[in-house]
Amino acid sequence: TLSPTWGIYSGYELCENTPLRDGGEEYLDSEKYQLRHRDWETAEREGRTITPLITRLNTIRRENPALRQLRDLHFHHADKEEVIAYSKRRGSNTVLVVANLDPHHTQEATVSLDMPQLGLDWHESVPVRDELTGETYQWGRANYVRLEPGGAHVLVVGRASGSEPPGEHSRVLRPSSPSIGGSPTA
Repeated sequence: TLSPTWGIYSGYELCENTPLRDGGEEYLDSEKYQLRHRDWETAEREGRTITPLITRLNTIRRENPALRQLRDLHFHHADKEEVIAYSKRRGSNTVLVVANLDPHHTQEATVSLDMPQLGLDWHESVPVRDELTGETYQWGRANYVRLEPGGAHVLVVGRASGSEPPGEHSRVLRPSSPSIGGSPTA
């Protein structure tokens, strides 16, 4: 979600990650070296695929204009370096992402939001809907998170239920404005 587009090597969806050489970044079964048949159905049955997650992230990106651009990206403070928090805005659509960068350990952190960057006053709180789980939370300036290894929240700000189309929230957020060196999004 940090970038509006991404590329995936064939096999990545099945979590294939055997390196070509020890310490190398290239994969042994990369399509760069061979064409290979992959058994997608067996991988899904055995739980060896992230295809449903990638499909959901693509859907979230399609539904949220803020995720289809590089502009209006703002990082927020998390008190653990293993947790990253950032928001993206386009018009009234604001998405906040909080992710655990640690693939091996659950991380707990307090995320401190720059509320004006979200179109809110410092003292306000707002409903956020996690587009990965459907859960709704009330977030303010400081928020506790507990994320499993590789876990994340993709939160649409100002959206309390799944019935409202993104961008048509009951909560009116101030329009986004460019940061220093940024450019307008509207």
